[in-house]
Amino acid sequence: MPYNRRMVGWLSLGQLITWGSVFYAFALLMEPVERELGLSRAQSSLAFSLALLAEGVLAWPVGRWIDRGHERAVMAGGSLVIAAGLLLHSVVHSALGFYAAWTLLGAGLAATLYNPAFSIVTRRFPNDFRRAIITLTFLGGLASTVFIPLVAWLIAELGWRHALWVLAAIHLLICAPLHARVLRHAPAAAVRATGAAGQPRTGDAAAGAAPASHYMRSAPFLLVGLFTVLLMAVTAALPPHMVSLLRGAGLGESWAIAVPASIGLVQVLGRALLYFFEHHFDLHLANRLIPCLIPLGLLALLAGAGHPGAALLFVFFYGMGNGMLTIVKGTAIAQYVNREHVATLNGALGLPSAIARALAPLMLGVLWQPAAGYTPGLWVLLAASIVAVLALVGAQRWRRVAGPTT
Repeated sequence: MPYNRRMVGWLSLGQLITWGSVFYAFALLMEPVERELGLSRAQSSLAFSLALLAEGVLAWPVGRWIDRGHERAVMAGGSLVIAAGLLLHSVVHSALGFYAAWTLLGAGLAATLYNPAFSIVTRRFPNDFRRAIITLTFLGGLASTVFIPLVAWLIAELGWRHALWVLAAIHLLICAPLHARVLRHAPAAAVRATGAAGQPRTGDAAAGAAPASHYMRSAPFLLVGLFTVLLMAVTAALPPHMVSLLRGAGLGESWAIAVPASIGLVQVLGRALLYFFEHHFDLHLANRLIPCLIPLGLLALLAGAGHPGAALLFVFFYGMGNGMLTIVKGTAIAQYVNREHVATLNGALGLPSAIARALAPLMLGVLWQPAAGYTPGLWVLLAASIVAVLALVGAQRWRRVAGPTT
């Protein structure tokens, strides 16, 4: 199927809306919900963890549905589920209702965020999927820039309950019809090749016809899975602790606020550079170098001892790396494991990734010490990120020896 820029553009709009109106909106909804429902910060935070857990649990079935050709129903249905979750959120009067709403929203996110969108463009555009994924993440990276001020304004003007009505209407009237329209004519599910006796063929000629379970036991999948889960944990651990971490490192208040705020802009810059210049260098070399920026950023933070110059290096390395890492993670399964079952294989990583995202911030908090601050935790994150980079290099080398993916 030829590359369809218009379709990718519309899918990107859906990503911008979904990330902004749900994922980033939680931070703005948290305090007013706490005040009205009488919740503690730990109690309100649990709702977001439940959403992440629901997203991870459903990643596997969502991936299988997409691989079977049901992508239109998955993403359009996911947008309807999000609309229902936002409406349910607008009428909650208890912690239980709050948790139910965010569990439902997590189910909708499993069907509408990057993983399903990446899988869809990989199946539709096997020769241009990386280009499509970069476009999706570029616009998705602007979600916080667009929706944080918008949602804050809606809450200030309408109150948080009526603001949720507006967000639900956006999903009902824009995202659901958008996905239903642009995802028509999905590629058919792959048909396994069989031999003379009706048995699945074996050997290189039938490599692409092997079931997804065959690839889940392969070394490239396990290595890519290790890479994905470890770096998912590292990048999830830092944001909630970022301001406290920088203050503890000796940076002034203005630096402690400016550094986290700058990371988002650097992420978008990294994706833009990759979009315009990736054809000028070897993509497998880029895939090796981009994850290295994460440990380089952590190393700068550890070595800088609170110096503003080290903080700037951290912003540059970590921001650029985190921005482009989404593309590497989104394409690694297709490039180094298998393209035919990409949605199912990515879905298999959903639950371990969700658990890593949920536990990593807690781990960093547990490792915090009054005298040493976050230093022990940063060393653990540095070690994990180095192991992740080595795992991806191992997957690349294994695939180069085994031959190209199908």
